Amino acid sequence: MADTSLAAYVGTWTLDAAATSIEFRTKAMWLLPVKGTFKAVSGTGVATDDGTVTGTLVIDPASVGTGMAKRDAHLATDDFFDVAKYPTFTYTLTGVKPATDGKLTLLGTFTAHGQTHPLELVGTINSAAPGAVTVTAEGDLDRTEWSLNWTKMGAGVHNHLIVKAVFKRA
Repeated sequence: MADTSLAAYVGTWTLDAAATSIEFRTKAMWLLPVKGTFKAVSGTGVATDDGTVTGTLVIDPASVGTGMAKRDAHLATDDFFDVAKYPTFTYTLTGVKPATDGKLTLLGTFTAHGQTHPLELVGTINSAAPGAVTVTAEGDLDRTEWSLNWTKMGAGVHNHLIVKAVFKRA
């Protein structure tokens, strides 16, 4: 069951990168669906007694995996992520607020391609095991906001993100 009360999570948390999954869905070449993944590098979270929640999730864009090596290599180039110049994506959580259906709105910013813009995600927090929690969050972004503008052959600019981040009490 999802928990919208943050009292049980007061403290400092460290991301378990190996147990974390980051997925995206988009359209490519004449609206064919594409699914892909990224690997998390690191992350932290802090929840305080007064209800303040902050954190970070650092993602390796060079780890992109779509099941097609040629496409993955192209995504790493300066047409898209330019991983040589911008080796990480970072989501910075600045707060949370209650949403509908027992969910939470995660307020934060997303930094990619040298640019930072607001990005709200909707999520849940579940106790995964003693001393561990899973934060599941979803949201949509338009990659052109981060100057990721390549759209040849019908490539979509709208992406749906699904993050399942596992944190352990520090």
